[in-house]
Amino acid sequence: MAAHALPLPRGHSIDRIAVVMPAHNEDEHLGRALLAVQRAADALRRVRPDVDVRVTVVLDSCTDGSAGIAARYAAADGRFSAVEVAFRNAGASRGAGIRAAGIGTARRRAPGKRWTPPPWAGRTWLANTDADSQVPENWLIRQLEFADAGADAVLGSVEPDPDGMDPELHRRWLERHPFEEDHPHIYGANFGVRASAYLAAGGFPKLSSHEDRTLVQSLRSRAFTVTATDSMRVLTSGRIHARAPHGFGAYLRTLGRHRPPAVD
Repeated sequence: MAAHALPLPRGHSIDRIAVVMPAHNEDEHLGRALLAVQRAADALRRVRPDVDVRVTVVLDSCTDGSAGIAARYAAADGRFSAVEVAFRNAGASRGAGIRAAGIGTARRRAPGKRWTPPPWAGRTWLANTDADSQVPENWLIRQLEFADAGADAVLGSVEPDPDGMDPELHRRWLERHPFEEDHPHIYGANFGVRASAYLAAGGFPKLSSHEDRTLVQSLRSRAFTVTATDSMRVLTSGRIHARAPHGFGAYLRTLGRHRPPAVD
């Protein structure tokens, strides 16, 4: 995990965070994912007790033990809740979690008229991760530091978990994804956005893959400030059996197929 970076100057203060975590049959990873988010929320509470944090697990077509794991966290910690949906679609699941947290979708506006977000939207932050990922303890703290400095969205980095992963595949992934500030990557497992910007950009599209990229493209096309950082790195599953047809696991599987030729 990356070390905690130097704090940024404050401003544009956030007073509410909605964490959204979609899950489709993730009972192997969900408990660790929720524990990591809980620790990040506790760390933020110690330094920013004024910020309200709520975590929504979106159980999408789960037939395993994921619902029971989420229910145990919700029963023990009032900050956690779960909703059940039947989309089998990452974009739709993320959007449903955000709506369940009380954030709607952008209303259509008449041509030539400017849409104005509700007053609370500029003070609300949407932190997105995945059920097969573990966020670092500084995850929410760091996002708020960037938000308070004026960022409308923050793109964090991820590292595939080497445990159980082909070492050669892990090495090749690291070669192609150096950990650095201002990186070019977009990961739904580590993505934060101000609610006002999210609403103005139209929210997550109902896509089974690349819903995160599409939203970020929409944010950039509207001149929102998007910051990329390695200062809050998320550990994510290194599995190659993909849940999304063109998601992270599918990318790893493709990367594994293209081995460089052996050198005599």
